[in-house]
Amino acid sequence: MRPLALLGVMATAMAPSVAVAQSPNGVRTLDPSGAIKAEGTWSLGARAGDFVFVAGMQGVDPATNRLVQDPQARIRQAFLNIRLIAQSEGASLQDCVRLTIYVSDLKMFAPMVDKAQAELWGKPPYPPRTMVEVRRLFDDDIVEIDSVFYAPKKP
Repeated sequence: MRPLALLGVMATAMAPSVAVAQSPNGVRTLDPSGAIKAEGTWSLGARAGDFVFVAGMQGVDPATNRLVQDPQARIRQAFLNIRLIAQSEGASLQDCVRLTIYVSDLKMFAPMVDKAQAELWGKPPYPPRTMVEVRRLFDDDIVEIDSVFYAPKKP
């Protein structure tokens, strides 16, 4: 094997994120180690050029693949799940360019979202976000967070 080809194979093997599929235009689906397990016909995330799109995340504990029981801890876990996927592609929470947050009760859960976000991001500025109350979420959950990150590809 040529040295450059071997280096490429080694870099791919050492990458923290597992590319599940790639489109003809280079869009890769993501399945990083340590993340929750996607069940069904969806992917945890996708990289398209310099952007990472993370699927709507719930507060699922990756160790058990079950929802965290405490509402505040569940909302925080949803953000941690997003962070893990973003980090697998070289982005931090500060690289988030868009959040859409769906909650089952805006009055009850919006303060918890604010608290978790302040804990994890630190001081403002925070990314642009939209928070919407919805009638029902998957598994009758209380929160689902959709996010987009800017993560320029490294040469």
